Amino acid sequence: MEKEALKRIFEFLEEKGEHKTPFLWKWENGEPLTEEELNIEGDLDLQGRKITTLPKGLKISGWLDLSRSKIKSLPEGLEIGDSLFLVRTSITSLPKGLKVGGHLDLTESELPYYYNNDDHLRKSIEPGFIKGDIISEYYIDYDYEDDDYEEDDDN
Repeated sequence: MEKEALKRIFEFLEEKGEHKTPFLWKWENGEPLTEEELNIEGDLDLQGRKITTLPKGLKISGWLDLSRSKIKSLPEGLEIGDSLFLVRTSITSLPKGLKVGGHLDLTESELPYYYNNDDHLRKSIEPGFIKGDIISEYYIDYDYEDDDYEEDDDN
């Protein structure tokens, strides 16, 4: 369906009080967001999305998952009530004032290479904070059926 047709459908449903235009549809289509729409109750799953930025003023009461997305930057003052997942992203910095109420998962992302250690990363976002752990592991996928792999039976 074309953007304008969907927009008219969402407007009709809103007028009838039956449904609000989805946050993600509005953001991806350049529609203005209200302050109420920037305050998301619950989780926001944006895994694998082609978005490169998020709107300024975004507050999420639950977790935010941007894993395997095309995200390039996060807005200053972003607030996340639970964990932030940046698994397999190419983001290279975090904004000042970022607030994460849970863990920050940077597994297989580029971000850990730009900071000396967890303390350096935490200080870079002050006055923001990360309450939980910073997870920055890098996994190597071994193909155990590969003929070159030999298991050591002595251990």
